[in-house]
Amino acid sequence: MPTKMIEIQHLKKEFNGTEVLKDISEEVDQGQVICVIGPSGAGKSTFLRCLNVLEKPTAGKVLFEGKDLTHISDQELDELREKMGMVFQGFNLFPNMTVIDNIKIAPIKVKGISEEEATKTAKELLTKVGLADKADVYPDSLSGGQKQRVAIARSLAMDPEVMLFDEPTSALDPEMVDEVLNVMQELADSGMTMVVVTHEMGFAKEVADQIWFMADGYIQETGAPEEFFSHPTSDRAKEFLKKVLK
Repeated sequence: MPTKMIEIQHLKKEFNGTEVLKDISEEVDQGQVICVIGPSGAGKSTFLRCLNVLEKPTAGKVLFEGKDLTHISDQELDELREKMGMVFQGFNLFPNMTVIDNIKIAPIKVKGISEEEATKTAKELLTKVGLADKADVYPDSLSGGQKQRVAIARSLAMDPEVMLFDEPTSALDPEMVDEVLNVMQELADSGMTMVVVTHEMGFAKEVADQIWFMADGYIQETGAPEEFFSHPTSDRAKEFLKKVLK
């Protein structure tokens, strides 16, 4: 039996009385790669942010390692969040720190790892994302694709059990997209559990174990990529794919 990593039960989220997420129940198994796709305004980013309670759900539960993240102390939440790496659209690197210091800061401050060990791990991760030669430069000298790869390395430095990606390529020039997707593909191949909100249909087709199609605040359809892309069952998914797969 696969191990359940995240269990979502009747998740709802309202902003100022408007329901953005309307009763979502799904599960993520260990080692699974889930790609969440759908039209703009479907609630995809809000959904992802509810998974680690960066947005507190209005109702429902998010269970991670069997604990409901919506009903635990802040300290417990922080400890469990350490196991969930998150990569945003906008990199969020510290501009006044070198690349290697950006990667080292959280393991040292949060996990109490020694400077020496953090440096060793950071160098290994920079090699992994193809940026070993950029350790001592500052983020503003990097391209968007390089910044995003540093952001991925920074998340991995915390040794997470799950990685959440919120449209990690949407702020990038088209020629930089592949360098980030390649790193994500390698992560998936290494067995990392991943939930990826993306509009990169080729990546979703290639890398996902499951597609979750989201529209109008619901997950309308789930399935294996080959099934979903060739035989969508809901009208909403058919309409969406007709637009994006021209």
